[in-house]
Formats: sequence, structure tokens, C-alpha cells
Amino acid sequence: MAEPLILLVEDDEDTVELARRALRGCGLPLRLAVARDGAEALALLLDAAPGAERPRVVVLDLRLPKLDGFEVLRRLRGEPSSRLLPVVVLTSSRDEGDIARAYALGANSYVRKPVEAERFREAMTLIARYWGSQNETPPPPGERAVPRASP
Repeated sequence: MAEPLILLVEDDEDTVELARRALRGCGLPLRLAVARDGAEALALLLDAAPGAERPRVVVLDLRLPKLDGFEVLRRLRGEPSSRLLPVVVLTSSRDEGDIARAYALGANSYVRKPVEAERFREAMTLIARYWGSQNETPPPPGERAVPRASP
């Protein structure tokens, strides 16, 4: 079985590198894929071939080129194939309107992006540990969950 995949949707190269370092140092067997803008993220998630690997979680910035994070969320939640895909908003915005809008559009979590490198590493490590290894994700669309027999 392949190591769980985290999709980071982020256009800032320094933030991407900090995320890579955090995941390498978190002690979990995780892989990181990066989309540099909202359009690329949607192409990866919505235009994937049937049966293609899905990320365990999407870590989404709100301020992105081409399509912002709000539009990405809106489109992901509008498609049956991605409606239940966990999405964590990781952004610098503290605006209460942004927080409310992200949750209204279906974000599973909203984390303010720390400015300090060490605090960012801690935040990314917590996200990776919970969403990448602790959280139970729903089955891919089209796959029916098979009840397990009781012991």
C-alpha cells in the first residue's frame, strides 16, 4: 500500500519548502503533492482518471492565483467525487468573514498559517499527524463500504 498523500495547494515557494521539511521530520510515512494555484488543484482532483489515487487531505490556502481557495472549496463540494474529501484551510487570514465563509463552503478545518518557521512546522506536523494518519477517510466515490463482521 502506498504512503498516504497530502495535497498542498500553495503558491508561495517558501511555504511549500517549509511544508516539505515539516512532513519529512514528522516521523510519518507521508508524501506531499503540490498544486501552485486553484485551477491546478481542481485539475488534479476533479479531472483525475477513475480509480486514481486521492489525497488523504487537501491543505488549501485561500489566496491563490487563477482561482482562490473559496472557489476551489465551492467546486470541490459541488462534485460528488470530492464532496467528502477532507479539506484543511491553512491561510494567513484572521478575518472572521473568511473563517465563516470557508466553513460555510465545506472546509473541515481552518488553521491560521503561522509566520514563524518553527510554529509553521508545528502546525503542519499536527495537520499531517491527524489528517494523514489518525483520521478515517470515507471510501472513494463509487465504492460501497462493506460492513465488517462482528467478532
